[in-house]
Amino acid sequence: MSRTEMGDLNFDALIGPHLDAGYRTALAILQNPDEAHDAVQESALKAWRKLHQLREGSPARPWFLAIVANHCRSERRTRWWSVIRMPEMDRVDHEVQTETIDIDRALATLPRDDRLALFLYFYLDLPMEEVGAVLGVSPGGAKTRVYRAAKKLRPGLEMD
Repeated sequence: MSRTEMGDLNFDALIGPHLDAGYRTALAILQNPDEAHDAVQESALKAWRKLHQLREGSPARPWFLAIVANHCRSERRTRWWSVIRMPEMDRVDHEVQTETIDIDRALATLPRDDRLALFLYFYLDLPMEEVGAVLGVSPGGAKTRVYRAAKKLRPGLEMD
């Protein structure tokens, strides 16, 4: 087996288990399944190129999710993202309970970074250390962001 094949196997073992979490993170930021798939593929390529930046003994999940989040933020900043944005017709299932739709509406009112903090902590169930690593802040800073985002979310959850 060649050195390149050995590196591919190690990279697959390192990043492979985190691709699903990367996709869910991208989907939370971009809110489009096709764009989320593309973002994860691009992020995996970036991770391959930046593999030397992963410190020995450091967990790969927050490192990879940070790459995904940064790539998605870059995609959202591009001009075409804001000019050509097609509404998703099937986004809301009309048979879903009203409480779920209220949560979706409340989340949609939050700034993108607040949604990401809540998603990483509550949906992906990452510890604060990893949430902080993905957001680029300390664990205490991540805790503060999650708390403030949840506090902003509460008024939007009141029942009609």
